[in-house]
Amino acid sequence: MVFNSVEFLIFLPIVFGLYWCMARWVRWQNLFIVIASYVFYGWWDWRFLALIALTSVASYASGVLIEQHRGHGKIISAANIVLNLLILAFFKYFNFFSESFATAMASLGWHCDMPTLNIVLPVGISFYTFQALSYSIDVYRRKLPASHSIIDVMAFISFFPQLVAGPIERATSLLPQIQKPRHFSAATATTGMRQMLWGLFKKMIVADSCGLIVDRIWTDIPEHHGFALLLAMVLFAFQIYADFSGYSDIAIGCARLFGIKLTTNFKVPYFSRSIREFWRRWHVTLMNWFTEYVYFPLGGSRKGKARTVLNTIIVFALSGLWHGANWTFVLWGLYNALLFIPLIITGKGRYKDTVAHGRHWPSLKELGLMLVTFALSALGLSLFRAPSLHDFITFITTMLSPSILQVGFGHEIRLALAYCALMMLVEWLTRERRFGLDFGDSPSGILRYRWVRWMIYVTLYAYIVIMSGLHSNFIYFQF
Repeated sequence: MVFNSVEFLIFLPIVFGLYWCMARWVRWQNLFIVIASYVFYGWWDWRFLALIALTSVASYASGVLIEQHRGHGKIISAANIVLNLLILAFFKYFNFFSESFATAMASLGWHCDMPTLNIVLPVGISFYTFQALSYSIDVYRRKLPASHSIIDVMAFISFFPQLVAGPIERATSLLPQIQKPRHFSAATATTGMRQMLWGLFKKMIVADSCGLIVDRIWTDIPEHHGFALLLAMVLFAFQIYADFSGYSDIAIGCARLFGIKLTTNFKVPYFSRSIREFWRRWHVTLMNWFTEYVYFPLGGSRKGKARTVLNTIIVFALSGLWHGANWTFVLWGLYNALLFIPLIITGKGRYKDTVAHGRHWPSLKELGLMLVTFALSALGLSLFRAPSLHDFITFITTMLSPSILQVGFGHEIRLALAYCALMMLVEWLTRERRFGLDFGDSPSGILRYRWVRWMIYVTLYAYIVIMSGLHSNFIYFQF
């Protein structure tokens, strides 16, 4: 089941109503969350529910055993980590590693007939696996007590708003919310619906409009001139941002309807002034996960700059591999590491405040830094989008040919760019708020009139319905 579907439009109000009928009984609420989440996920393929159940049971058992046998906690935690990573590796990387090994042997003159399997990748397996791992690791580290309710652990791992594409929640953040009673708040629910509406606009209007053009150009690269490929690079950067941050907005807003607060996953990354800042604002929960569970255990930045650089390379390479079983993802991760390393060595690129804080518009220097950062990230995302390294090389060489001077905009491209511009304008004006339609408790200017705000909501909703024929799955479902 997907957020931008009729099925979900029916599913959500039913689940919402029944959930709050159980407000006095948190255990029944949590059991209902598990049932609703399994229905939500099983809508694709019910057979993969066994994997989520296995992950949940193993994580629950490891937590209890770690608490009971502290002396063997490291072994128990490691066993749970290995089990979950083996499941992930089998479904996501078996063919990749098998084919890569055969290719490596062939380059040495040895022929290896390695087996491959016709494996269907379970939707969102990377997301819920990482979320489950955080639980046993944090119990081992004594950052939270082990839960003695398997239902609570299952609800934490399978919570349907963020089950298939995040945000990746830490157990220390989400599990305590699930364990305590929740009370309905009309204000929180209203905010949630506004955030869902903004997420649907980003996905169904911006991302899907860009996607039609990007897919058409990538399908036949040699048939397009350089300027068209340049536009495809820019439009894909907006597509993947609007698609993934749109999903995150819908998930966070949906969770608010159930009294649950999820972690912000995107913080206007295209207003970043360096790649270092960009990775503080893009897919925040994934980078936080790698920082906490990979970067810090490797030594972080505590063992000198050489070790810091190595640790950074490892984290970005693993981040690339996490995205998919293709060397282009690994190279994309390493590309970002190469951009990141000079900033580590020089100690530059740290920005803790939002750009143009307290001002309406950025300075020329800030604007230049934002454009350079966007260009570097968009170039890397073309590698992310490429089916193979050969396709990426063809894309770049064609784009940088003299035909890049053949400037031209078709109607579809102009419309898609207009949607992107509208999205970015709204996010610029609300860059220090939680999401695009977050007008605050006391809106100023024309937004102080309720009828104006309602006109915005109704117009966006009507346009989304009109454009619903562009419907496509979220990009990050494949990860």
